[in-house]
Amino acid sequence: MKVNTLGLSALALGLTVSGCAGLKLTLLNASARRPSNIAMYFTVDRNNGQPVGGLTSERFTVYEDDRPVSALESRQTILNPQVTAVHYTLLLMDMSGSVTESGQVPVLQEAARAFVERVERQQRVAVYAFDGSATITPIVPFTDSAGSAARGVNALASFRPRDPSTNLHGAVVAGIQQLTRSLAAAPQPLKFGTLVVFTDGTDRAARVTREQMMESVRASEHSVFSIGVGAEVDPGELRQIGRTGTVLQTDPAAVRAAFDQIAQQIEQFTQRYYLFSYCSPARAGAHRVRIEANTPDGARGGLEYQFDATGFAPNCDPNTPPNFDTTRGEAGPGATTATPSN
Repeated sequence: MKVNTLGLSALALGLTVSGCAGLKLTLLNASARRPSNIAMYFTVDRNNGQPVGGLTSERFTVYEDDRPVSALESRQTILNPQVTAVHYTLLLMDMSGSVTESGQVPVLQEAARAFVERVERQQRVAVYAFDGSATITPIVPFTDSAGSAARGVNALASFRPRDPSTNLHGAVVAGIQQLTRSLAAAPQPLKFGTLVVFTDGTDRAARVTREQMMESVRASEHSVFSIGVGAEVDPGELRQIGRTGTVLQTDPAAVRAAFDQIAQQIEQFTQRYYLFSYCSPARAGAHRVRIEANTPDGARGGLEYQFDATGFAPNCDPNTPPNFDTTRGEAGPGATTATPSN
């Protein structure tokens, strides 16, 4: 969404659900499997777009065919989403001559390290550098080793550009391509990607046109953030690149604050994902499940999902990982697209 960064799940299913009374729940994928397991992967946001994280299973109420399902009977729970979904963030660092000769590399390195340490708690992170060359350079590729990306940022201190120019446009295109390839290799069925681009200037190499770059951004389903520091950046272009979020700072000394702002946004967006699972009391036929969420301050919202309970039986374990299907235009066996709940 994307090699399915939000893509094969949300696009194939068409499961965007409108919220009510303050919350918007968006169903990304769902699964109905024997013996009687129902699982749904969705996001929770306020109607103003603010992500909502930290909701416990007690903050959700389950209804089947408009009748409440006992939380004790259904054993509803929130599973660790990592069993079925993966989130990758690729940090793309401008290491052209204007950066490496500025004397600001230690400050930039520390900002990048703090960013990676924070994001790496919830996602897998890779760091790539670009200069005026036609290709981007891996500093730390995606890995399963915890903390490796933060440690790898140390390599920025010794980075020397092969070409002192700035191939910003080409780097954005290459970063999107690399993120897509990395996600494609992940075993999880649901894949979500984020590209974060840092630069202190504008494209000088002209290897790729602005329109070609923007077409790549528009065609991608990845989230894209941009960080621009210094007086030479093009604010309008960076806002277009960072369609998910942009932070601009004219003072190079404020680079740490800029990275912190983007890290916080990514953190909040990651926490808005929920993998909700429960055991259905249904044993046959088609049914409509409605999940309602509520926050401590009273905001509410919901989503709905149709499933087929043919062959359902007892002995369900809600902790069983779901069998999300991203190859078909539905959310799983007997499923239909979600519909708005009011």
